[in-house]
Formats: sequence, C-alpha cells, structure tokens
Amino acid sequence: MSEPRSTFKHLPIAERIELVTEIWDSIAEQSTTALPMSREDLDEMHRRLEAHRADPGESRHWEDVLRQLQGRTP
Repeated sequence: MSEPRSTFKHLPIAERIELVTEIWDSIAEQSTTALPMSREDLDEMHRRLEAHRADPGESRHWEDVLRQLQGRTP
C-alpha cells in the first residue's frame, strides 16, 4: 500500500465510502474465485436471492442505499 491507512481518516465519510466502493469493485472485477465463499455464506446468498425473487419490491437499489448512507436522502 502506498499510503498509510491513517491518511484516509481526514476524508469526509462520503468520500471514504466512495473509496471503499471503488476498492471493492476493483476486487470484484479480478475474479470471483479469488475469495472463496464458505458453505454458510453461499447458502445465505442463495437464501437472499430466493427472498428477492419471491418479493422483489422489498429490494432497494444500491445507489439509493449509498445516497442514504451519504446523507443525501432521509
């Protein structure tokens, strides 16, 4: 890592969330096999997917969640 982690603490929370999102996206782009899932995590992912399929109206778009976390919506 080129900068110590503590240097990011001065950034506003919204910018830190954006940075984490960018880092996570870069990890996801590399490979889905790079981070193997436990059986429990895989089962939970399938449970949540089935719950979504059963009632998609209960879902929220990621951008809406991010806006709320950043304090732009109630």
